[in-house]
Amino acid sequence: MRLRSITLKDVRRFTDPVRIDGITDGVNVLSAPNEFGKSTVFDALRALFFVPHGSTKKDIKHLRPHAGGSPEVSVEVEIPDGLFVISKRWFGKSEAKVMRGGVLIAQADEAEAWISRLVGGGDGGPSGLLWVRQGLLGLSDGEKSEQTTALEARRDLLSSVTGEVETMTGGRRMDSALARCHEELSAYATATGRPKAGGPWSDAIQEVETLSADRDKLAGQVGLLQSALDERTRHRAELEELEAPDAVAERKSRLDAARAAFGAAEAHTGKVKAAEQALQTVTLVAERARQDLKALRDAQSEKSASEKAERLASEQLVKAQEGLAKHEKVLADATKAHDEAEEERKRAEALVRRIEAQTSAAAARERRFELEERIGNARSCREKVEAAKAAASVGPDDKQMEKLRVLLATLTTARALRDSTATRVIMRYAPDREVGVHHAGHALADGKEFAIHTDTVLHLEGLGELTVHPGESPAGLGSVSQAEADLAEALASLVVSSVEDAARAHQKRQDAKNELLQLEAEFRGHAPKGIEDLQKQIAALPDATEQDIEDLPPLDEAEAKLHSASRMVLELRARMNAARDQRDEARTVHTTALVRKEEAERRLNTAIEALGLLAQQDEDALAAATAQADEKRLAAESALAVAQSAAPDIDAAQAALTRAQSIEDAARTRIDDLRPAIAALDERIRGSAGEAVEERLQETEEKFGAAEMRLARIAREVKVLERLQAALEAARSEARDRYFEPVAGELRPLLHLLWPDAELNWADDTLLPQSLIRNGQEETVDILSGGTQEQIALLVRLAFARLLSKDGRHAPVILDDALVFTDDDRIERMFDALHRQASDLQIIVLSCRQRAFRDLGGKALQISTTD
Repeated sequence: MRLRSITLKDVRRFTDPVRIDGITDGVNVLSAPNEFGKSTVFDALRALFFVPHGSTKKDIKHLRPHAGGSPEVSVEVEIPDGLFVISKRWFGKSEAKVMRGGVLIAQADEAEAWISRLVGGGDGGPSGLLWVRQGLLGLSDGEKSEQTTALEARRDLLSSVTGEVETMTGGRRMDSALARCHEELSAYATATGRPKAGGPWSDAIQEVETLSADRDKLAGQVGLLQSALDERTRHRAELEELEAPDAVAERKSRLDAARAAFGAAEAHTGKVKAAEQALQTVTLVAERARQDLKALRDAQSEKSASEKAERLASEQLVKAQEGLAKHEKVLADATKAHDEAEEERKRAEALVRRIEAQTSAAAARERRFELEERIGNARSCREKVEAAKAAASVGPDDKQMEKLRVLLATLTTARALRDSTATRVIMRYAPDREVGVHHAGHALADGKEFAIHTDTVLHLEGLGELTVHPGESPAGLGSVSQAEADLAEALASLVVSSVEDAARAHQKRQDAKNELLQLEAEFRGHAPKGIEDLQKQIAALPDATEQDIEDLPPLDEAEAKLHSASRMVLELRARMNAARDQRDEARTVHTTALVRKEEAERRLNTAIEALGLLAQQDEDALAAATAQADEKRLAAESALAVAQSAAPDIDAAQAALTRAQSIEDAARTRIDDLRPAIAALDERIRGSAGEAVEERLQETEEKFGAAEMRLARIAREVKVLERLQAALEAARSEARDRYFEPVAGELRPLLHLLWPDAELNWADDTLLPQSLIRNGQEETVDILSGGTQEQIALLVRLAFARLLSKDGRHAPVILDDALVFTDDDRIERMFDALHRQASDLQIIVLSCRQRAFRDLGGKALQISTTD
């Protein structure tokens, strides 16, 4: 049997129908928070399969919602015969049905019998093995009836698989033989198979270990003695080689030769350094002679050049003084002419200003009249603007009108969606009739569709009334009501009765706004910056009277005279500025000439003084001394080259001397080290020879051989006894093992996922694991941790599920929070176990540990509402 979907209604918190779809083979996971309804689903499934539909017991009452109701549960199950739907309802109109493809297969008691056959009969069937209710962690948890049912299911399954129930023991003779074997074995070994303290086996092992340690110690002493003998022989041979007369003479000869070669190299190096010093001295003398000759010649040349430069500077200074005087006179004449023209321009400018003032007074009178007229027009226009503003604030604005359009479109769409699924009536009248059917006072048109959304009464003339019930309300009816309410609310807020009235009011508001824009533009034309600005302009106008008018020439004549005078001032100012620039340039030339004259005089004086200091030197004598110094320098360079070419390699001589000295030093050091080392070895060898360690080693090896033989005999006897005991126990438990082997075989690979090489010991009365054997240690199940107990319980259920599957009785494994105390590491391995068994099983996991079970994998299930 495979579950494919689950549907609940009026089951505890699920008052509305909910459904779990998509349940597949393998692992299915419903992970959700606490109080989400997972345990409700588990209890509902158990009630469907194992509680009759007419029951009113406590477990069914607990399924009812607080508000009351009749719990309904239905599931889709897949069996080899096909896909079936099983449903039950308790209380009220209780019923039980089995459907296949929409066809009723069985109901009431027949349906209960069909369900009982499906689950294997009994009050719990295989579900007692495979279904874990929340809070039941161990295999023996639950009420007495649940434990009894589960025991019968286990017994039925194991008997069906093995085909027999065999004797669990081997008889009294087997017990006696086992007791005698255990008694003899206990004299040698403990219960865990280790040597017993104080027993023959332990004593033999201790003797072998003691003799082995003595043998190893003596063998080590013999090895040390032989090593000392070999080392002393090597040291003596090496000392003899180092102190041999030939070796000593060879080292001395090599060291003396190296010392002589290094001394000769050092002496020749001194000669080379002396030649280098002589070359350096004559080079300095030659360089000083060349410098003296050059200094005399440079002083003579400098005196001639400075005299020439002084004459040229004097001539340029005279010319600069003449040019400066000329430009000073031209600048004075230009300045006087400019000042006279400036006075004439000022008189012409004053006349123009008096004429302009008189003209401005007349313009001010005209401007005042114009501004006063604009103020009057602006005030009239402002009154019209205020009236237009009041009209432009009445009626819906653009945003409100757009909202009405959206609400109207929403209502139109909702009505269209409603009408698309509504019941339609088309009235076609007889040829001699035009009307005859009315609704709400309006006649139905001939051949035109009339949509009916709710219960509707049609008046048939001469016949009566026809009431039409369209059945289930069409989709979108609530949306139409909501859209109508939203539109009505929006119209009421705008104090209009329809969208058309709102549109007319909106248009009036727009017309008023347009008129307002025109009036505001007209107002800005009269008073761009406001009436107050026009008033300020009037206040700023001058108060001119007729008495202010003078008899003055025309303005154009006065402006022409001012223009002529201004042009003359500009021309004379340009001439004056040009004369000033030329005068300034002449001053610069004069100053430059004066500076050059002074610099040339200083240079000439300096050259005369320098030549005076060198007057006692003769140029020819200095030239001869320079040539003689160069000849000596060349001779010194030649001598140095000859000395360097014949010089030996002092670095090679130094290296040879160092090597020869190190050889001699190393030989002396090694001789000094070997003599005390040989003496120490002699003393060690004499001490070991007096203890006769080689003879003692031979005696100990003989004792060790005998002790090993005794230990081997005892060890063989222990193994014989252990093998006999194992054979007896195996014979006694062979029948019992065959009974539990099917489930143990299924459980073993699952158990090894958590504890490699672990085994479970089964109880004969409960057919459940009673102890866990790990690392040779047996622990009863009741002392294990809560996490370990729940892990063993889950693995055992998975093993029983596989046995049921092999026996042809497929049943889903349903786990409601079955892993509560399991840590993060083991829960990963438990997930692996679930997937390992899920290849031919259906496993449904219900858990509130959403984060932990996210990594379980498998098919994720959801509880969803249904229409």
